[in-house]
Amino acid sequence: MNTTFEAFQLDPAINKAVIEAGFKEPSPIQQQAIPLILDGHDLVAQAQTGTGKTAAFTLPVLSKIDPKNSGVQILVITPTRELATQVSDEMYMLGRFKGFKTVTVYGGSSYQRQLKLIASGASVVVATPGRILDLLKNNRLPNFNPSVVILDEADEMLDMGFLDDIKKIFTFLPKSRQTMLFSATMPDPIKQLAKKILNEPKFVSVTPANMTTNIDIKQCYYVIEEWERDDAVIRLLDFLDPDKAIMFCRTKKEVDMLTTKLIAAGFAVKGLHGDMEQPQREEVIKAFRFSNIDLLVATDVAARGLNVKEISHVINVHIPFDPESYVHRIGRTGRAGQKGMAITLCTPIEYNSIQRICKKVGTTIEHRVLPTRNELQKNRLNNLAQKISQAPLNENAATILNTLENETDLANIALKAISLLLEQEKANGPEKIGLDEQTFAKVIKRLRSSQESKKRGNFKKHRSSRDKTTYRRDRQKRDSRRH
Repeated sequence: MNTTFEAFQLDPAINKAVIEAGFKEPSPIQQQAIPLILDGHDLVAQAQTGTGKTAAFTLPVLSKIDPKNSGVQILVITPTRELATQVSDEMYMLGRFKGFKTVTVYGGSSYQRQLKLIASGASVVVATPGRILDLLKNNRLPNFNPSVVILDEADEMLDMGFLDDIKKIFTFLPKSRQTMLFSATMPDPIKQLAKKILNEPKFVSVTPANMTTNIDIKQCYYVIEEWERDDAVIRLLDFLDPDKAIMFCRTKKEVDMLTTKLIAAGFAVKGLHGDMEQPQREEVIKAFRFSNIDLLVATDVAARGLNVKEISHVINVHIPFDPESYVHRIGRTGRAGQKGMAITLCTPIEYNSIQRICKKVGTTIEHRVLPTRNELQKNRLNNLAQKISQAPLNENAATILNTLENETDLANIALKAISLLLEQEKANGPEKIGLDEQTFAKVIKRLRSSQESKKRGNFKKHRSSRDKTTYRRDRQKRDSRRH
């Protein structure tokens, strides 16, 4: 079994990216999958959450493909645009020294822009099922002949109702190809799909033991409105006063915007994302590692291989849509036996995503309510009182006291000194951020009611279809008896 990435004999340019990403030893899924993919086998991989499966297929396929060849050579299909963006970013990061161009294709964005990017020499397309099927059905991708096709999070695509779309997509793809299917679980429809689209595949699996989160990490989430995200982050930083924290955003633009917002609020913080040059990236990581800054805003890809000790808090500014990403993010804290806290911000419509992460990762994430401005102020007063009682005496304090005693009494001097300190401890921001317990309970009740109605609707639809089938069968029996 290979215990180093060098043992795989990957393309030198890919190896260089592996080293710069900070990857040390291949994970179990990488050890099993990479040699099989390099040998050209089709593959079914039951890859649980947090196993490094994206690199498991990215490293070998990028090693085999020549970016100088024309046309799209690799197609990766993912269930959501967020996961598509994340996979695309990681593939770009690992393939950039070999000269790969990667394009992300999903609904809600300009057709023309995506098609233009593909036509400009993209070797890799990472797509959601609906958009790529739409492009293929309408003949918008001429000479589309990827030699490698990867289905990522296949069971999620099944749960989201994309199975029929997946089957249709494969009718447009070349018969001669290398196909891989990655899925956390293997329900029967996924097994049947694998039989249909793969050719004599090899099978690998990672046991569920690899998907659990660290018990030393306290996990919680706060429900907010979309427009409250920045205020919520500032409120948490003010209230918790973390020793060292990473705030994860999904995109480079979000990293830049939040970093600017926090600097304006008076925090010593830097951003880290894939558009940064390597020297600049190393400078930021060094500043964070040696506590020149205690706050870092980063994307998932930029934080890969980030080995910084004593991170007390991780804040998911946006909920990661991929449970694997959640495990990776919160694993930055709670290391070497130390306690850590992982915080996730989500909107009411993202509540189900929190529940899905809990289920797939096998963890409990506690719901909490953000402190009000009044609660923040009380917390600051308590902290200030503690700091004053524990503060060492300055040698010049007696001189100032002697000067002031000629003008007023000791009580007044103490009150005036504390008042000066309180001006620096004034709590800012809205009085209330996010949903309180009562509002949250109403939202959950409404969501569950909506889900139950949907289930009843699906059941009625199924029963109606079943009744029609039974009626036709009975009528055929009656007709046959008449004749």
